[in-house]
Amino acid sequence: MKALLVPAGGAAGFIALWWLAVLLRLADPVLLPSPLETFNDTAKSFTQGPLLHDLWRTVTRTVLSFLVACAIGVPLGLLLGAKENVYRAVEFVVDFFRSTPASALFPLFLILFGVGEGTKIAVAAFGAALVILFNAAYGVMNARRTRLLAARVMGASPLRVVFDVMLWEAMPQILVGMRSGVSLALVIVVVAEMFIGSTDGLGQRVIVAQSLFESGLMYGVIFVAGALGYLLNLTFLLLEKRFIHWAGK
Repeated sequence: MKALLVPAGGAAGFIALWWLAVLLRLADPVLLPSPLETFNDTAKSFTQGPLLHDLWRTVTRTVLSFLVACAIGVPLGLLLGAKENVYRAVEFVVDFFRSTPASALFPLFLILFGVGEGTKIAVAAFGAALVILFNAAYGVMNARRTRLLAARVMGASPLRVVFDVMLWEAMPQILVGMRSGVSLALVIVVVAEMFIGSTDGLGQRVIVAQSLFESGLMYGVIFVAGALGYLLNLTFLLLEKRFIHWAGK
């Protein structure tokens, strides 16, 4: 209960400050509606409007881009990490694009994939894959040498060493990369929905609500996107604690 009360207290304090700002009229009521008005507008859009469909489309795009990123980043990170000299040779390229804002790459992906679903998924998968690859490679490079040597002494082939020893040794770091990757994929998908020819999704709903001065709905959609990111992050934290019990041992 204590673990739940502390975050709940923080949320209650935030809502109280919001109410106080509304009561003191620190901003135009059109631009800063009350929490109750925001909740009502958001609930109405869920039950009578397109918000539930928008949420589903954003989740679908995020999951697809994340799966593509894992399919690319995990095996490539394992293979590069197994050959540290090879990884050091490409490290600059990986770090350069990992540090480049994904929004700056939108024009490139529009040229390559055109305006459509493929562009949103591809650019989000690209950004997430680099984060996952980076963590997978460093997880392998930091694997315990004694276990690797033991596997080789017992006659394990290089491929078996990678997938039966290195993979499990690197799994805690890979899960960290996946947790960061899925959060980044969500961010990129929402931004892409705002600017790359979307007719649905949370990002598009924020833009539409802002253009129509539906401030309550706009804030509500932002909070929905934030709650989605929080739940995805929490899911991976629980998976780490439940299944990666050997981390640090």
